[in-house]
Amino acid sequence: MHKLWDNPGTTSVGMACSSFATPGPELARIFPEAFTIGNVRIAPATVLAPMAGVTDTVFRRFIKNLGGCGLIMTEFTSADGVLRDERVRGRYLHFYEDEHPISAQLFGSSPAVLADAARLVEDLGFDIVDLNLGCPAKKVVKCNGGSSLLRDLPLIRQIFESVRAAVKIPFTVKFRAGWSDDEIVCVELARIAESSGLCAVALHARTREQGYSGNARWEWIASVKQAVTIPVIGNGDVRSPEDALAIVSQTGCDAVMIGRMAPANPWIFRQIQQYVHHISTAEIADGVVRPVEKMYDEPDEADRYQMIRTYFQMLLEEEMPGAEGKMKQFASWFTHGVPGGAGLRKAIYEARNGTEILGRVEEFFETRLQASIV
Repeated sequence: MHKLWDNPGTTSVGMACSSFATPGPELARIFPEAFTIGNVRIAPATVLAPMAGVTDTVFRRFIKNLGGCGLIMTEFTSADGVLRDERVRGRYLHFYEDEHPISAQLFGSSPAVLADAARLVEDLGFDIVDLNLGCPAKKVVKCNGGSSLLRDLPLIRQIFESVRAAVKIPFTVKFRAGWSDDEIVCVELARIAESSGLCAVALHARTREQGYSGNARWEWIASVKQAVTIPVIGNGDVRSPEDALAIVSQTGCDAVMIGRMAPANPWIFRQIQQYVHHISTAEIADGVVRPVEKMYDEPDEADRYQMIRTYFQMLLEEEMPGAEGKMKQFASWFTHGVPGGAGLRKAIYEARNGTEILGRVEEFFETRLQASIV
């Protein structure tokens, strides 16, 4: 399927789902305003993907505050770990009231352990519990977690049924298309999920063998959407608001999940919302949307400065373990494309503590902004 970052400036509509075959005057309807997972309403229909080392409580609230994200998810969390170790529970399953709606993602391979961990998640007040069947990391696969289970659909069914029987909150699953191109199981897995009482499925349209390389195959998302009646969340290669519109129009998916682009461009959720809001001003011809102007805000240097400073201050205020390391980790994403960014990254990497890191960020941007005024 065609993606906007392959062909910027146009969006093909109405390719995969008959309900989108004829775009009407209110073109924004091809991107859902909201969707529901069980009894939980998600608006806008965008989801922050669970990412190890990224989607802790600080980053989730940071994204939420920027606007446009309907559902946030925890880092993927070991079911066995949260049951055995209170420190693991505190690190991975801590959240604040302003994070609702929020989903906790678990991984593991024991139906009984996952059921007990799901009960814990429900007792902690999460809105949704999610099962990870997509992580390609070797250390997770070696423990028969994440994407390794894609080769054992009978065990997946047992897990689904055990967790579903254990909790009343909505239960969902995020999975890959299969282990390899020769072992594509996404449609069958989605049907098992639906028949087991799950409330939604999210498909990262790559195989485990692909990892994060190559292109996501959006046609697999379309096939899953056509196979089940529960909501389908599309994930993979959504790098711009145009891509978000394209994946929905080409697959019929009910919502869009964004992962690696979120730390690279934290404004993307808000940009999608702006784009969908203004898309009715687009010029439509021959089933193709051609924006007459840029219909979402592009952050300038002052916006980027405010964003970096806000996130770093949140990390320091939270007093999170390893905050300095996280600031250095995110610096490479947040300063990408900033003139002189290499020098700023070097200064951040050489800083000895979080306060010094924040001071170097402020000094760098204040100097640049003063120079631009002069």
